[in-house]
Amino acid sequence: MLYKNVTHGFPPVIDKDSKILILGSFPSVKSRAENFFYMHPNNRFYAMLEKVYGDNFTERNIEKKINLLKNNHIALYDMVEQCDIVDSKDQEITNVKVTDIPLMIKGTNIEKIILNGKKAYELFLEYYSSLGKKVYYLPSTSSSNARYSLDKLVDIYRKILVD
Repeated sequence: MLYKNVTHGFPPVIDKDSKILILGSFPSVKSRAENFFYMHPNNRFYAMLEKVYGDNFTERNIEKKINLLKNNHIALYDMVEQCDIVDSKDQEITNVKVTDIPLMIKGTNIEKIILNGKKAYELFLEYYSSLGKKVYYLPSTSSSNARYSLDKLVDIYRKILVD
């Protein structure tokens, strides 16, 4: 299904103590319905964080997720603020309005920016390549990225998250 002029719909998880910003592309249909990031049950994002940090990130309670993210100094948002999109397919994102990343991280301690997936990385390079932060392109945690097992994602993300 084509969604036209759809907006992100929920705010970033970020505060002044955030050190790592993880940016996806745009929330999935399921995430937009539940008003939070990576809520599709097959997305491995929270399972990966749980293995990296040893905290219960797979808990379904959104407030608990937010507290765990903030306790680990992780900020979370997406590169796209508004777009046209077919279902939840990154390759079908068009008519993009990007998030104002410099404004979002102003007044924080963001040291690293992790781009979760190819589309997020491509958009970041197109709009913010000169931002001056450490930037990392990491494989998508989406279940559609079958090339990477959960264990492989954990190994890759751990090297950047806990460096």
